[in-house]
Amino acid sequence: MAATPGFLTNWPWKPLGSFKYVVLVPWVVKSVYDFMTMDVKTRDSTTILIFLFLLTRMLHNQIWISFSRYKTAKGQNRIVDKNIELEQVDRERNWDDQIILNGLLYYLINYYLEGAQHLPIWRLDGVIIVIVLHVGPVEFLYYWFHRALHHHFLYNRYHSHHHSSIVTEPITSVIHPFAEHIVYFALFAIPLMTVILCDKASMATLAGYLMYIDVMNNMGHCNFEFIPKSLFVMFPPLKYIMYTPTYHSLHHTQFRTNYSLFMPFYDYIYGTMDKSTDMLYEKSLKQKEESPHVVHLTHLTTPEAIYHMRLGFASLASKPHISSKWYLWILSPITFLSMLITRVYGKTFVIERNVFKDLILQTWTIPKYRTQYLMQGQRQTINGLIEDAILDAEAKGVKVLTLGLLNQREEFNNSGELFIRRNPKLKVKLVDGCSLVITVVVNNIPRGTTQVVFRGNFNKIACYLALVLCQKGIQVAVSREKDYETLKSKLNSVDDHDMVGGRRTNQRRTNEGIKRNHNHSLLSIPSKESAQRLCLLHHTINAHSQIS
Repeated sequence: MAATPGFLTNWPWKPLGSFKYVVLVPWVVKSVYDFMTMDVKTRDSTTILIFLFLLTRMLHNQIWISFSRYKTAKGQNRIVDKNIELEQVDRERNWDDQIILNGLLYYLINYYLEGAQHLPIWRLDGVIIVIVLHVGPVEFLYYWFHRALHHHFLYNRYHSHHHSSIVTEPITSVIHPFAEHIVYFALFAIPLMTVILCDKASMATLAGYLMYIDVMNNMGHCNFEFIPKSLFVMFPPLKYIMYTPTYHSLHHTQFRTNYSLFMPFYDYIYGTMDKSTDMLYEKSLKQKEESPHVVHLTHLTTPEAIYHMRLGFASLASKPHISSKWYLWILSPITFLSMLITRVYGKTFVIERNVFKDLILQTWTIPKYRTQYLMQGQRQTINGLIEDAILDAEAKGVKVLTLGLLNQREEFNNSGELFIRRNPKLKVKLVDGCSLVITVVVNNIPRGTTQVVFRGNFNKIACYLALVLCQKGIQVAVSREKDYETLKSKLNSVDDHDMVGGRRTNQRRTNEGIKRNHNHSLLSIPSKESAQRLCLLHHTINAHSQIS
């Protein structure tokens, strides 16, 4: 919202919330009805294509959003090294409002403007007219309108809403008050209305120009640079007719420079070109991929999980993945395509980046689904992907890697011990959720405690917690014989040379044996040898990345 919202700031359908699409329903129904009932020779295919074009634009924008978030999470070629605030995510959730507005206006023009019906597929003269009018009137008028928006009166009432986003995403390009969008539509309509009124319009001309606007808008608001320098070397005048993400990013950080729409030559003419544009452009191209301090390694759960990730839909990513939404069935072809891509690509990829003061955290995803984790035949493949991710993190200097979901499954890789055995010289600390839980519990046990009783479900966390308590000389009581045998076997199975290259520790040992009574089996370290082994396990947990 702008600092002091002006007239026509809010969209007319804002009170409808998620039901705002109903404003398009009458037009879509009418177009389908007319197409089905009219004679083949008289019906207008242009009308029915409007709705398909709107869906295409939404899909196109979502692809840019996902691509941008993936690249930004990796950190390569990043322009502004800041995180996107949650407030910005919420503010930019309604990026589809402008598509609804455009759809309504397209239908009105198609039905009531003579010459907008029965358009041919292609006309070269229409394409030339649109190009000339965009380079001339559209770019010129936009430049001066944009400069006017930065006057304090209009800026405070309208344009400050757009500039609330310092770190831009592709979809930031269309986050404006309703009144601004009306002016933008009028500007972009100049070439289109001209070719329609001159009977030079074609489907390719109209759709191509609108897609050009979408592509340039999305590209210019990416927070990473990807336009290769070789393009400007081979064709130097290109810098005057095509902007870059760096070019427009400076406008969002400096405010008083780089006003042009897509073609910077008006900034050169009127002296508003930011002098640091070229330097920042080259610096961004040289920006290497980021090395995080902490990596959380997770995996896909269901095919629809791609929509719940940060790369997907913000409205779904902010909610628990409990049940599929009905409209996700419409996206089944895209879901199936994503499954094919993950199967062919077959590599861990970055899905999210967070910064907590100086701590950089990335989330990596194994491209496998929950059902595949439950298949015996997939175990070796998935463990290979996990190990590759661990070694990749090691090469990047990651300090801690946490195993999430089924990546830490005990029967799968012994909660990560498999990778420690294979790579005993790992510097990255490998942990799972148990480590934090055990640390919290142990630190909250009162000093001087000599015995602890475990009741209820004796799961993995309880088992490793009991081992740690035994190492600290505290007697552990378990109520079931099965649990007692499990603990005893774990104590006996830890080898003197396991995981730490045969090094021994000098931590305190106890000489107490295993005690039993009719209610509990009291277990502490049963022998000097077992105590030594357990100390090795504990040492590995803290100093050599062993999962506990």
